[in-house]
Amino acid sequence: MRKNPVVPYAIIAILGVLAVVIISVVGLGQRTDIQQAAEGGGEQTEETQEGETAGGDADAVYQSNCAACHGADLSGGAGPDLTQVGSKLSADEIADIITNGVGAMPAQSQVAGEELTALSEWLSEKQ
Repeated sequence: MRKNPVVPYAIIAILGVLAVVIISVVGLGQRTDIQQAAEGGGEQTEETQEGETAGGDADAVYQSNCAACHGADLSGGAGPDLTQVGSKLSADEIADIITNGVGAMPAQSQVAGEELTALSEWLSEKQ
């Protein structure tokens, strides 16, 4: 007796469709949460309430926004070395580069307000 070779493919296809449906449902729930947070209607997390990531922790801002290109230790990688950036640029110049980008570096619009100020001042101290 010969097995039908289509059955394993049909099972995989059904599992794939189920996975897409589940991911879509989860994504819709997350979309609502993101919209509420963007509108200011979402609840603040404990970290933000305690002030740990609300812009005062420049190292955390750097690690989540800059380290991928400039290295976790500021030593460079895809982006230039920032270990002595403060000896070349002021905090305002660094903030301008973060906001508008320069050369191959794109603007980092997700870093703004208190986070931008804290990050640019922290980097300007790197001499």
